[in-house]
Amino acid sequence: MAMLKALVVDDASFVRDLVKRTIRQRFPVIETTDAQNGRRAQSLMSRGAFDLILCDWEMPEMSGLELLQWMRQQPQYEKVPFIMITSRGDKNHVVEAVKEGVSEYLGKPFSPDGLSKKIIKVMGRSLKDAMDHGGKSMASPTDAFKESATLLTQKREPVTDTPATERGTAASPLLAAGAGVPEQKPAACSSLSVASVRFADSTLKSVVKDINLTEVRVIAKRDQDFPGILDQAVVDIEIAEGQMARLNGYVHQLQAVDKRQDTDFVSVTIRFVDEDPKKLEDLSRFVARFRAANR
Repeated sequence: MAMLKALVVDDASFVRDLVKRTIRQRFPVIETTDAQNGRRAQSLMSRGAFDLILCDWEMPEMSGLELLQWMRQQPQYEKVPFIMITSRGDKNHVVEAVKEGVSEYLGKPFSPDGLSKKIIKVMGRSLKDAMDHGGKSMASPTDAFKESATLLTQKREPVTDTPATERGTAASPLLAAGAGVPEQKPAACSSLSVASVRFADSTLKSVVKDINLTEVRVIAKRDQDFPGILDQAVVDIEIAEGQMARLNGYVHQLQAVDKRQDTDFVSVTIRFVDEDPKKLEDLSRFVARFRAANR
């Protein structure tokens, strides 16, 4: 039935699977192929034709921006829609991508609704015609989301109308010390212990309890909006003064800190999914600093 072809490019297989699953559920007329970095995507695009590119920014070997620059120089891809899907939501990066010819920009973590709306916007008439020809109607975002068998908890209603990229810009990557974190922590928390964990509809104020190359465990006050199991997450950590690392992951575990039902704090474990050697190197340095500071 597929009449259109999309290429999904991201170094994290978890993110690629999320994008492909959303497309498969909501737009059955789009066939998806994936690539783990820009270099591999470039090779696939040179050998075949694609109607839509959905690409991460930070990847090994060739970044999303470099792939976009190359793509816009190819006659067959000069006008093909390119959606940049990335945890880089600051204004400067958005402007840079727009200058290079990006069609749309979607911040991580994203919701199926947000991704679907971007695809409909950039594909326009070609997608509608393909769906009509295939006897399919545009699925309601809410209905399609409920059909996802991989999401174990009901999706919350958005707590804000602000787009994900704007939320990433407005929210401080590292929260003010002691803001919304467990009271037993010292008032003057260091930048190594205070964390910002971003989800599709909210940002969690927390402190880092433990971290390694695989996952991070943070503690947060119960009165905040919490994610569901398997929800996407972006963890912002300061690896050097003024230098941020944005680590992609998903919610692996939610657990009450105390055995009491009325506990004030919740432990959230984020399992990392990035496969970029540069991000792993940055994470290794942060882990070493964190452990040295907490001996």
